Amino acid sequence: MSKNVRVRFAPSPTGPLHIGGVRTALFNYLFAKKHNGTFVLRIEDTDQNRYVEGAEDYIVKSLEWCGIPFDEGQGKNEKFGPYRQSERKHLYKEYADRLIAEGKAYYAFDTAEELDFHRKDHEAKGKTFIYNWHNRLKLSNSLSLSEDEVNAKLEAGDDYVIRFKSPQDETLHLKDIIRGDIKIDTNILDDKVLFKADGMPTYHLANIVDDHLMEITHVIRGEEWLPSLALHIQLYDAFGWEAPEFAHLPLILKPTGKGKLSKRDGDKLGFPVFPLEWKDPNTEDVSRGYKEDGYFPEAVVNFLAFLGWNPGTEQEIFSLENLTQAFDLAKVNKAGARFDPDKTKWFNHHYMQEQDNYDLAVAFKNSKTELSEIDTQYIELAIGLIKERATFVSDFWDLSHFFFVTPTEYDEKSAKKAWKEDSLDLMKELILVIESVDDFTVENLQTVIKGWITSNNIGFGKVMMPLRLALVGALQGPDVFDIIYMIGKNETVQRIQNLINNLK
Repeated sequence: MSKNVRVRFAPSPTGPLHIGGVRTALFNYLFAKKHNGTFVLRIEDTDQNRYVEGAEDYIVKSLEWCGIPFDEGQGKNEKFGPYRQSERKHLYKEYADRLIAEGKAYYAFDTAEELDFHRKDHEAKGKTFIYNWHNRLKLSNSLSLSEDEVNAKLEAGDDYVIRFKSPQDETLHLKDIIRGDIKIDTNILDDKVLFKADGMPTYHLANIVDDHLMEITHVIRGEEWLPSLALHIQLYDAFGWEAPEFAHLPLILKPTGKGKLSKRDGDKLGFPVFPLEWKDPNTEDVSRGYKEDGYFPEAVVNFLAFLGWNPGTEQEIFSLENLTQAFDLAKVNKAGARFDPDKTKWFNHHYMQEQDNYDLAVAFKNSKTELSEIDTQYIELAIGLIKERATFVSDFWDLSHFFFVTPTEYDEKSAKKAWKEDSLDLMKELILVIESVDDFTVENLQTVIKGWITSNNIGFGKVMMPLRLALVGALQGPDVFDIIYMIGKNETVQRIQNLINNLK
C-alpha cells in the first residue's frame, strides 16, 4: 500500500468487551501488522450516561491478554492524543459550527414531546416519521425559523441539537472492501443528530472528526455500523476530506445460527462471551471470562479469526504470526458467522498439547490445595501422561487424582467388570511379582509383569483390569505401568492390598 496504514479500534466503555468486539480488534490488529501499520485504541465515551467505571481498564487488559496490544493510544505513543473522546469535546463543536456556517447542518429545537407527537401521528396514518427534506420546514429548526427567531432561542439558552442536512434526490455510490459497491437513495436518509443538547457530539460526528485528525486509513468495524456508512461518507464530503476505506465485518451469530450472539446465549449454554471475568460495579453481578474458564489466549485468538474469515485452505491452526501473514480482508465473508462452543473447546484442546508441562504443573498446583505439598516436577510428569485427554487445566484433577491420592472407593460398574472368582489369587501373586522387581522402571515393570502373565497362560484382562481398578479406582487412566512407576513400589502394593481387602 502506498500510504502508511493506520487502523483504530474504538470501543465504548459501557461494560465488558464482548467477544465480538475482540474479534473486531483482532482483525484491525492483523490488518495493521500485515501492512506494517499502526493499531490505534480510541475510547469513544461521548455517551457519559452509559459510562461504566473500570470498563476502559478492562478493554486494555483484554487486548493485552489476547496478545493484541495497541500501538498507539492513551498513555502510549500519543501522536494524536488525547484518545478519549470526552477529552476532545472542545474539537467537535468547532466542526459542527463549520457545517452550519456552510449550510450543511442546522439547529433543531424540537422537544422530545414534539418529536414523539409527530412519530405517533405518522404511525396513525400508516407512515414512518423521518426527519429530513420531507418535513424539515414543518418542524422547529433553523431552516423553518427566521434568523431572528433562531438567534433569540440560542441567546435564551433553549435546548437544541445540530442535525446534518441530508441531500434530496441523490444516489450515493459507496464502496466496502467486504461487501463491494453499495447504492443508497438519499431520499430515505434522515437528518442525523451530530451534536446533542448535553454539549457532546454523537458517535457520527466524533467518529469522523477523530478518524480524520488521527489519519486513519482503514475503518474495520462491525456490520451494525453499515447503515451509518452513507452519513459518514457524506460527512467526509461535506468537510472536503478524503475518506478512509471501509470494511464491515459480519455478525457473530448464536450457536443456532439465528440472531446475534449475546451474553444470554453464553449463560444458557454454558460458555463465556467476554475475554476476562467482569464484575459489574453497580450490581456486583459477575460474568464469566475465557481466561478464568481456562482458555488459552492463543486458542481464543485462533477461533475468533475463523468467525467470518477463511484462509481458503484446510488449515485451521494458526499462530498469531501465521494469522498476520495469511490475513486478507478480501477473504472475510459477508454472511454472519455461527459461534460453535464445541469448536472453541477443540481449539483449546489443541493448544493445551502445546503448553509447557512445567507451566501447566504450576497452574494446576496453584488451583488445588491438595497439591500444595507435592513436588512440582512430580506433578509435571503426571500431566505429561494425561494432558492429551484434557481441554482445560480444570480437567486435570479428574484425570490424575490417583497420582496424588490413594483410591478409597471403587467404581461399582468397573468393579463388577474387573473382579472375577480368580482375581483374589491373581492379585496376591501379582503383589509378590511386583515386590521382586528391583529395577523399577516402566520398561522393566512391563517386561516382568507381562512375562509373568504370559508364562502362566493368564489372560491379560484378568490381571490388568483389577490392577487398574486397584491403582485408579476405576477402569480409566493412562498406561498402567506409567502409573506404577509414578506412585512407586510400596504404594502400588498397598493399593492392590486395599482392593483385595475391599472386594474379597
